[in-house]
Amino acid sequence: MADVVQVTIGGDGVAEVCLNRPDRKNAWTLEMFDALAEAAAQLSGVAGLRAVILRGAGGCFSSGLDLSVMQGFARDLEGLKREIVTPPEGEVANRFQMPVVAWQRLLVPVIAAIEGVAFGAGMQLALAADFRIAAPDARFSVMEAKWGLIPDMGISQSLPRLLRADLAKDLIMTARVVGAEEALGLGLVTRIAADPISAAREMADGLAQRSPDALAAAKRLVEESWTLPPAKGLALEARLQAGIIGGANQIEAVMAGVAGRAPKFGPRRG
Repeated sequence: MADVVQVTIGGDGVAEVCLNRPDRKNAWTLEMFDALAEAAAQLSGVAGLRAVILRGAGGCFSSGLDLSVMQGFARDLEGLKREIVTPPEGEVANRFQMPVVAWQRLLVPVIAAIEGVAFGAGMQLALAADFRIAAPDARFSVMEAKWGLIPDMGISQSLPRLLRADLAKDLIMTARVVGAEEALGLGLVTRIAADPISAAREMADGLAQRSPDALAAAKRLVEESWTLPPAKGLALEARLQAGIIGGANQIEAVMAGVAGRAPKFGPRRG
């Protein structure tokens, strides 16, 4: 059987991570949970990585959790509860959160190219990306309320940065399906494109021309400072700037800009 998550890395340092169960609209199995977490861990150690594109095979991002997984959970609810509340030693995310939050931790831009649907687990994975490019007919839903549950795959770390509390509650409590235009208006989607995969590749190519040090620091700045009080937020941006200013990649960005040529960046610092 083909890998449920396929990873390819181009010569430009742009990786594509593809959910690969097109016959089931890329519904998540336990194997897919672990494969996504493993893919993020492997990519974090790739020298020269510039950006990551998350997408689904077969014209669909992901329909969410495979119902067979829920049926399997029902056979050992106490064991499931222990696994939910007991992350691995030294980790804050549990097995079911790690495949999502790992992309927020990755120190390169992550772009979700969304075709078809992003429901449930698929929606939470898309929200973990730095950017979401959706097809005009794409549909979204925080689906867990349909099954009497709450979303618990890192949504507490993503949705508050995008929506007011009442709008987040609306999506979480109702499980309603949102079209691409409404998702764009809410701020769930970065932009709409007729071909989101091509648009994501074009965006990734552009980001690959920026200093990897600046991109990593920019991601940390937004991820970590948005909910900090002023003193801590200002201190964070100052530390991040001090860490990259005058470095080889920052100097190369200036020299390339002045000379009107493409930059040639070295490895990311830190």
